[in-house]
Amino acid sequence: MRSAVSVREGQGVVLLCGPPPRAGELSFAWIFNEYPSFVQEDSRRFVSQETGHLYIAKVEPSDVGNYTCVVTSTVTNSQVLGSPTPLVLRTDGVMGEYEPKIEVQFPETLPAAKGSTVKLECFALGNPVPQINWRRTDGLPFPSKIKLRKSNGMIEIPNFQQEDAGLYECITENSRGKNIARGRLTYYAKPHWIQTIKDTEVAVEDTLYWDCRASGKPKPSYRWLKNGDQLSGRIQIENGALTISNLNLTDSGRYQCIAENKHGVIYSSAELRVVASAPDFSKNPMKKLIQVQIGRTVDFECKPKASPKAKCSWKKGGEQLHENERIVLLKDGGLRLVNVTKADAGSYTCLATNQFGTAIASHFQSPTRITLAPSNMDVTVGESVVLPCQVQHDPILDISFTWYFNGTLTDFKKDASHFEKSASGDLMIRNIQLKHSGKYVCMVKTEVDSVASAADLIVRGSPGPPEHVKVDEITDTTAQISWQEGTDNHSPVTTYTIQARTPFSVGWQRVTTVPDVIDGKTFTTTVVDLNPWVEYEFRVVASNKIGGGEPSLPSEKVRTEEAVPEIPPSEVSGGGGSRSELVITWDPIPEELQNGEGFGYVVAFRPFGTTTWIQTVVTSPDTPRYVFRNESILPFSPYEVKVGVYNNKGEGPFSSVTTVFSAEEEPSIAPSGVSATSLSSSVIEVSWTAIPWKMSSGRLLGYEVRYWNNGGKEESSNRVKAAGNETSIRITGLKSNLAYYTAVRAYNSAGAGPFSATVNATTKKTPPSQPPGNVLWNVTDSRVILSWEEVRAMENESEVTGYKVLYRTSSQTSMNVLNTDKTTAELLLQFNEDYIIEVKATTDGGDGTSSDQILIPRLASRLKLLLCHVLI
Repeated sequence: MRSAVSVREGQGVVLLCGPPPRAGELSFAWIFNEYPSFVQEDSRRFVSQETGHLYIAKVEPSDVGNYTCVVTSTVTNSQVLGSPTPLVLRTDGVMGEYEPKIEVQFPETLPAAKGSTVKLECFALGNPVPQINWRRTDGLPFPSKIKLRKSNGMIEIPNFQQEDAGLYECITENSRGKNIARGRLTYYAKPHWIQTIKDTEVAVEDTLYWDCRASGKPKPSYRWLKNGDQLSGRIQIENGALTISNLNLTDSGRYQCIAENKHGVIYSSAELRVVASAPDFSKNPMKKLIQVQIGRTVDFECKPKASPKAKCSWKKGGEQLHENERIVLLKDGGLRLVNVTKADAGSYTCLATNQFGTAIASHFQSPTRITLAPSNMDVTVGESVVLPCQVQHDPILDISFTWYFNGTLTDFKKDASHFEKSASGDLMIRNIQLKHSGKYVCMVKTEVDSVASAADLIVRGSPGPPEHVKVDEITDTTAQISWQEGTDNHSPVTTYTIQARTPFSVGWQRVTTVPDVIDGKTFTTTVVDLNPWVEYEFRVVASNKIGGGEPSLPSEKVRTEEAVPEIPPSEVSGGGGSRSELVITWDPIPEELQNGEGFGYVVAFRPFGTTTWIQTVVTSPDTPRYVFRNESILPFSPYEVKVGVYNNKGEGPFSSVTTVFSAEEEPSIAPSGVSATSLSSSVIEVSWTAIPWKMSSGRLLGYEVRYWNNGGKEESSNRVKAAGNETSIRITGLKSNLAYYTAVRAYNSAGAGPFSATVNATTKKTPPSQPPGNVLWNVTDSRVILSWEEVRAMENESEVTGYKVLYRTSSQTSMNVLNTDKTTAELLLQFNEDYIIEVKATTDGGDGTSSDQILIPRLASRLKLLLCHVLI
């Protein structure tokens, strides 16, 4: 238990945490009074993550309460809470102002590891609350990575480096004075390998040199072990490097280099194998074939594997070679011949010897030659081909393959999408194009000779675009076209196709020509079936056995000559409109079929049964209708109608004759016998007597009913419509117990007639919201007897007129209904199914709320048992 801490207002205080024994790092927090109310750190309050204590620079009355230290293990994430420490205010006055007193400070010297995150804490008590600032004594500014946290009570230096080392000051200051805490951060680094040792194999009597180097601060020292024991004897160690001279077989073993400073130790291990063996050429055979140009210098290698190193001598054929002005015996065992002559050709043998044995190896000579050369090829665009270039050569010599195309060196990186050279020298050409036609040369080079082979590649493709397309002659429906042939791309042109484009077409379209099929030797044709007075462009496409080629450039735009229109309007119809009107409509002729300027329509009509046509002209080509007005036009009278076309060249044909009726006459009388009846709390039915109507007046479309309630206005009434043969309609979605007014009128396409007299009806009150309660049921044989409490309607609800019992089997989806005016009912049910039953009250305003559903299990399993179930 913690004793109460008593302080004056304005005094500073430290509340001790006293964390329990632990392993690993801890983090600290403090609870104020009750969890989860934690102390919020600011310039006045500070929780040290070093000591765990809570520091309050200046106590205020709001600080009075219980404080509990919460300790969390960063390893296990478990928490423990200390006992509460009460903080109370003394009653003997308020603490006066005093200068800062530093209670939390960092060590005078603090070593920091390279790459670590360093956190320095500093906090002071004082009145007024001290301000905290940090600086380096060398005056250098803080880099951007350094962060000040906890109202400057902590400085954080991430990724600590040598330039971060130095003397740091924490300055605490208020109006009564200031205090400074200082501490030096020193930099250290554990040893880190720069050069490690690796397993090695050294010949007996040779010298071992192993370099072992590490970085660190302070600079690491080195030790060497062999098989775990300290090295001694004929060894030399300098700056971590180990040297052992004149090796013998006993020097083999596991060696370990150790680098250490006061901050850490690192190890590097490797295996040393000291070997002794006779000369052996199996791992480094001599070149069997060597070629050299006359007058040049050639070197013969002789590097057998041998431990210790072998002594080498040379023979040509059976003759021992000695050094002279042209023969040099090299220190590494090799042989050099200077200013080679034809007489130097032959077999050269190296004799390698040490104390463990002797080995012999020889050199020979052979020329390079192409065994599979590229051949002439004939291919089609898009194919892939391989040009072979297989050679036989001295395997000891380095060999290179280069390919030339039409005399230019092939760049395989630049042309990688098409060209690829295999490791064996073959050339692959993918997705071959016309530009790849030409001569290909394979060049093979070694250090001493070179050979080449060439092949011609012909690429055949679809034809190029025809040239110089022009229109030689134009009429209203034909055009004479001519052109010049383009490139055939190594495959003769077989046919030509003509395409045309107008402002009205969707892209380029093939057109009809005379002759219909244009062979590859023909360069002119006549295009037929063109539309008059339309601007055309033409182009030509050549084809061969490979396929169709690219189209030519378009010809200049030309317009066909004018002609009399040939196509009359379609969809001629009409009807509707206002009184004394005849409305005639049609689909306008598109511009490409108008055949010339000055295009318009001739509208002709006559009363049905007469012989004389009345004609008028509509000059706008885009107009789709004409309205004829005359007081002599009788309502809904039939007229024969046709529409023709014309332009500056003359009149074209008329459409076929169709019958169109003049405008109808709107109804002139209002419906009679209008009545309104309330069916429920939200539905009213309005009925009326149909008005007398003659077919000569048009078609009666129906009736419009408007309605409004006694709180609304007639001008803003709602409206519903009924079809022409109906004499009643139900208006739904109304408010309950409210008077509604309605009126009815007839309408047709000409308009609406007058409204009837207004009638009204009041919607019924809403049904009871209370469901039947205490529903009881019992089963005897196949009878289910139900009873329930009477439902009593509230003042604003409709009176109960009876009840509905709804029931169904568990497999059915629709309910059966039994109506009764009592609070009991009896049902005869089947034996072998479960039943679901519910009860609701009925009223003039509709059905009330249903009771909760009742599940009655199968009667077959309940025979002769009396069950009683109550739903509350």
